[in-house]
Amino acid sequence: MMASPKEEQSYPFVDIYAEDEADKAFLMSKPTCFLILGKPGVGKKTLATKLAQTWKCTLVDVFELIDENISAKTDYGLKIMELLYQGQSIPEELIVKMLLDKMETPEVNHFGYVLCDFPSLSEEHMTITEQIEIIRNLKLKPDFLINIKCPDYDLCQRLSGQRQLYSTGQIFQRDEWDPDIIEKRKKKKKEPNKAGEEEEETEEEEEEEEAAEAAAADHIMLTEILPHLVQRPEDFLENVQRKIDTYRDTELHPLEELMAEQDSQFLIELDGNKSPDELFASVIARLQSMGLRNGAIITRLQSAEEEILEGLENDEIFRVLAGYKLVAPRYRWRRSRWGRACPVALKDGEIVMGSPDLAVSFLGKMFTLSTEEALNTFMLNPRPFLLPPMPLPPCKVLVIGPPFSGKSTLCEAIANYYMGKVLDMNVLLKGHLEEAKSALIEQVRVEATATGIAKVKEKIEMERLFREQVALAAQEDKELDVFEEEKSFTEPPIASTSRSQRAVTTESTTREESSGEFSTSQMEEKTAH
Repeated sequence: MMASPKEEQSYPFVDIYAEDEADKAFLMSKPTCFLILGKPGVGKKTLATKLAQTWKCTLVDVFELIDENISAKTDYGLKIMELLYQGQSIPEELIVKMLLDKMETPEVNHFGYVLCDFPSLSEEHMTITEQIEIIRNLKLKPDFLINIKCPDYDLCQRLSGQRQLYSTGQIFQRDEWDPDIIEKRKKKKKEPNKAGEEEEETEEEEEEEEAAEAAAADHIMLTEILPHLVQRPEDFLENVQRKIDTYRDTELHPLEELMAEQDSQFLIELDGNKSPDELFASVIARLQSMGLRNGAIITRLQSAEEEILEGLENDEIFRVLAGYKLVAPRYRWRRSRWGRACPVALKDGEIVMGSPDLAVSFLGKMFTLSTEEALNTFMLNPRPFLLPPMPLPPCKVLVIGPPFSGKSTLCEAIANYYMGKVLDMNVLLKGHLEEAKSALIEQVRVEATATGIAKVKEKIEMERLFREQVALAAQEDKELDVFEEEKSFTEPPIASTSRSQRAVTTESTTREESSGEFSTSQMEEKTAH
């Protein structure tokens, strides 16, 4: 009985602490993705915004997508503007398409995402089950599910107590604008000050400054902001209760099934009664305890205000760039293995030296890009340009030899083995020859057409002139006939010979003269002999 072969491990002697292997592992790893769930108004977007800013991932929010597409004037943005100008609402189908397209963008593939407000309560285009199925089938599935829990009564009281400053759209909670709560807070702050007589003077001064700032902020709130606060219709108690009931009846059960499928260590449940800062701190502490690292940011090493380094040598350029925007004292950026070569151009098989004005840092190393377009592409997602075996300088092999020696066969074999491209001069020139032949044929055709047209015009002109001469001769003959007829009435009949007779007489006279001349010449010849 043969033993089953053991699975071979790839790279069995790889040093996981080697810098190159660590960078390769990071570039090939999946970015961390989050899905935040909870009741309407529980604070999903607030947490998502904080998490995206700290974890360096992309926030995927419906309102952010709408503003982004309108600002960029994409096809979606133009369609949305057209609908809004017509007073129509944005259809759910369009929103889902924008969301799915956003999930396929390069920045999401590199930094990951934080998704909130999806699935939505609206089932105009897709049911809740269908929306959850989209989440399951995403190319980048969410690694963490964050569920914010809050009792219905507490959530209704909190949402119904929200007020909005109509001039700026800023939302204030009840504890920020309610005069009774502000007064109670002032009294609580005064009590510790009486009991803290034994504290140090510096701490007392800091507390006094904080109390003065808080008192000034409360005064501004009560006198300037409070009179301009309004309550939104969606924050009315009955509307809030209706949304919570809809969530419980349609969305809660499918989401519970989704969370039941998730590994418990990647499911984070939070208390919605806590402040947003406390919720955020809980999530970060949980992520750090699992040894996860956030997305690696890409830092631009030179801005428009800084000096231009084009006149310096390579070593001097890298020495200056290494000191820009340090993340820590004495932590200098290092040179990458590609030097000044642009990694985006190397991906296309071209060796182009980058500009120091377009230098960036990534994973502790410096990269110089050749163009603004290459810089923007690299900033969105540098992984495709750094993953092995790319970028590599292109290897160029020249095969020479006499005719019929096997050059073409050898070139094809080398290209197939190394996944290269064969540059055959005959093939390359064939296209140019075809273009030159077509151009020559077209030129001959144009010239022949022009020559033919010129000859036709010349023939037509000659025929016109001939017709004019014939018409002129006919007119002269007619006038002569009329003249002779008039003359016949005045001259005698003998003298009135016709023109034809005169012509015959003249012809005969000419013949006689010519015959006479011939006879005379013959006589002279005979006399000479």
